[in-house]
Amino acid sequence: MSNRTFRRGARRGAAATVLAGALAAALTAGCVPDGAGRADAGDPPATRPAPPTVTPESGPRTPRTLVADLAVPWAVAFLPSGDALVTERDSARLLRVTPAGRVGEVGVIRNVSPAGEGGLLGVAVSPRFAQDRSVFVYFTAANDNRIVRYRYDRTLSNPVTILSGIPKGAIHNGGRLAFGPDGYLYASTGESGDRPLSQDLGSLGGKILRMTTEGRPAPGNPFGSVVWTYGHRNVQGMAWDPSGRMYATEFGQNTYDEVNLIQKGHNYGWPEVEGFGGGRKYTDPLLTWPTSESSPSGLAYARGSLWAAALRGQRLWQIPLTAAGRVGEPIARFKGEYGRLRAVATSPDRNLYVGTSNKDGRGNPRPGDDRILVVPLK
Repeated sequence: MSNRTFRRGARRGAAATVLAGALAAALTAGCVPDGAGRADAGDPPATRPAPPTVTPESGPRTPRTLVADLAVPWAVAFLPSGDALVTERDSARLLRVTPAGRVGEVGVIRNVSPAGEGGLLGVAVSPRFAQDRSVFVYFTAANDNRIVRYRYDRTLSNPVTILSGIPKGAIHNGGRLAFGPDGYLYASTGESGDRPLSQDLGSLGGKILRMTTEGRPAPGNPFGSVVWTYGHRNVQGMAWDPSGRMYATEFGQNTYDEVNLIQKGHNYGWPEVEGFGGGRKYTDPLLTWPTSESSPSGLAYARGSLWAAALRGQRLWQIPLTAAGRVGEPIARFKGEYGRLRAVATSPDRNLYVGTSNKDGRGNPRPGDDRILVVPLK
């Protein structure tokens, strides 16, 4: 099983050809942020349609602290037993947390180089875990971000780098990992502060990737590589609804954060567009927030809604969905009560695990921070 490194320069000419001919039709047009983008001449007026009225299927009850005194928990994924695997960004520890709140250290991931927004980031458990015992992590190394597969038997062994060469930076490292309902591994990346990478199909920066467990392009990928979608600034949340529709949260710059419906081969516009205004060239988001109200990281689906963890906004956003996948008006939950929220995952009993991020250098730690909260849904 050979390691696979994506090199930017070798595909630059091919990328230009694909970029010229593989741009998808946009979703509904919307308002253009000042100086952030443009709509093509002759497009309809840039207005977002009124969201449908959606009565949430479920709402949150009072959270309880499952485990406290963690250091920047970044991601949560569940083992078949119901125990959770939790990554700590700066310590590079992978933890196992039981539903009763008992914490054990699985191991410290080697070769992690935490700095700025980088470190040990995403974690995903193989959907065939009972057969292959595989766990995947996304982390910042000395020269890149990479995805490594481990064998997990209470401890970690047999590391195999399945994808390397993802651009790294002090900011915008992406980092979310999740298996989709199709059984393939998805990874979100950032443009590492180098904005043109998002539109460069020869780079893994500013993309959503789709791959096999060996790190190869999954069958049906649109560009012959692991790239699934492009034109992203920094995606840190991915989720699927029961119909298999994929959604992602994306950090804006100064104006609009986004939730996007992710569709094969689409271009989401960064750095040409922030928020609505993609016209015929770029795919518009489903919804946006001011950056002061969100900075959305983790994303989960549970009981008829998307749930987005907000860092700067210090709240959990509930986004009701219709059966057709349209988004209703978002509802702010727990505003300011727990500080910065980063991780959110649906537990096997269809409640939520939510991780705080108050020790990440941008928050104000409180006694007991950082913590994993269990949010029961009624």
